Amino acid sequence: MLKNYTKKDQKLPLFGVGPYMIFGMGILSLIGIILFAYVLRIGILDSPWIVIFRSVGAILIVLGIYIWYVGALCSDMDNHIESNKLKTDGIYSLVRNPMYSGWWIAFAGITLMWHNVYMLVLPAINWLIMTITLINTEEKWLLDIYGDEYEAYKKRVNRCIPWKKGDRKK
Repeated sequence: MLKNYTKKDQKLPLFGVGPYMIFGMGILSLIGIILFAYVLRIGILDSPWIVIFRSVGAILIVLGIYIWYVGALCSDMDNHIESNKLKTDGIYSLVRNPMYSGWWIAFAGITLMWHNVYMLVLPAINWLIMTITLINTEEKWLLDIYGDEYEAYKKRVNRCIPWKKGDRKK
């Protein structure tokens, strides 16, 4: 586990794998933009698609920044990590990873700004990177620390896309 603790008995790192994962997703998006829009110059759409892609892209960028902002700066998450408490209220009642989701949504919006049909695969690849990374790192850490409490939380709240799953009855 990464060691960026601030308190002696703190069980989780403050930053986890997030900065590395987000950096990788950003690099992938940048490579896709350069490759499809400037090197290969394929898949570029004309009007009216330019307006549609850029409008949706702008909305996604703003939405992504807002979700990240609420998750990172308005949620008191640092104190929950330092006191080893599972955060499940506020935006964390809608999405388990709002900071990562915010970046993912913003990257999807940035990708759309180039109105390129081939770049539509980039948000899916970034989602896959984010999902695989979280399943194999932070979700294992949280399950080890919080056990049944985290398992129940996983059943109620989606990993990456902000919405409530609802109660699952078996």
